[in-house]
Amino acid sequence: MRTPHHVAAHPRPNPYEELAALDDGPLEETPLEEFLAKEPDAGAEDSWTPPDHRRGGRRRRKNRFAGLPLAVKAVVGLVVLAAFTTLADRWAVLYAEHRAADTLKDRLDLAAAPEVEIGGFPFLTQLADKRLESVKVTVPDVAADRVSLAKVSATAHDIRLDTDGLTSVRGAHVPRFEGEVKLAFADLNRELGASQVTFTGAGHDRVRATGTLPVAGHDLRLRAEARIRRQGERGISTEIGNMRLDIGDLATYRPGTRASEGLHLTPKGTADLARQTRKARALLSVPAIVQRMGVPEATVREALADDGKLAELTGSPRFARQAARLNLIDLALDHPGVMRRLGLDPELLDSLAGLTRPVLADRLSLAFELPEPEQGNVRLREVRVQEDGIRVRVSGSGLNVGS
Repeated sequence: MRTPHHVAAHPRPNPYEELAALDDGPLEETPLEEFLAKEPDAGAEDSWTPPDHRRGGRRRRKNRFAGLPLAVKAVVGLVVLAAFTTLADRWAVLYAEHRAADTLKDRLDLAAAPEVEIGGFPFLTQLADKRLESVKVTVPDVAADRVSLAKVSATAHDIRLDTDGLTSVRGAHVPRFEGEVKLAFADLNRELGASQVTFTGAGHDRVRATGTLPVAGHDLRLRAEARIRRQGERGISTEIGNMRLDIGDLATYRPGTRASEGLHLTPKGTADLARQTRKARALLSVPAIVQRMGVPEATVREALADDGKLAELTGSPRFARQAARLNLIDLALDHPGVMRRLGLDPELLDSLAGLTRPVLADRLSLAFELPEPEQGNVRLREVRVQEDGIRVRVSGSGLNVGS
């Protein structure tokens, strides 16, 4: 085959021959010890070495963050320890409060166990120091004479304990305390309101009593007012005033001996005398009644003989005033027939005569007195009448509880 005209005349060099030309001669063999002993040139750069992924490298990386998990574990441990310590302290408080409540219930002969709340933290440290920061005791339904105190609460401070270790408390000394006594109107209505009497506040120191009172088979409408005040250092007293019992619209009874007290006709009752001649004749037919009213005898004789004169007499304002001043209690025993004609039951009037001011006041009395402690003192400081009842502030000192 002929070479085309456009191909160079010189043949292409053999590549294998070129590689062979690079070989200058045989390699010199260098012992391994001599090669390792050679020092690198000062100006030579450090040769690159691959990263070490073996176990030693991983250990160094872990040590870099070893402090963080340890700190977290320490914090968690402290939190758990504090939680268990707080829980143990709170359980100890609950146990102590329960034991104290049962002890007070038994020693004070209470109907229900009081609520005891021990203040301060931690409790176990206070117990070990034999001194409590504060203790609040709330006693419900305490009997006090004729009434029940809805709630007696007191908070003692800086109590010193008489103990044998942490588990045996023989007693306590209370240097000072303050508290409050509540006398609820709801309880008064239940205990003193058997006659359907309701007590309500009527000012800073006054209580109003309203309702009905059964007397000799009649339900009389009762109204009275009690003034509340402190009695001595441990009690309160009630001064009952403005007492009145209404016998319908006919008459009103006010216990007492003054001229305005007793049983008197109401304005409506005296007006009935002018309209009902039968009642007027019955009243004017008794000389003792006429004499007490101060009506001239001649005027009475004319009125009894002439209905016109009778209407003129009983319809005058002067006669109404004279009839209203008449105390019917004084006439009930001697003239029961006249009382019946006026619409009054003689048996009711006899019962009213025995319902004197002290008797009626005793039925409405709210007085009570706190028991006197064997040691120390308890004093009432302030009495306040509020919407829901009577509140009395108390204080005391030098009390010993237990042995």
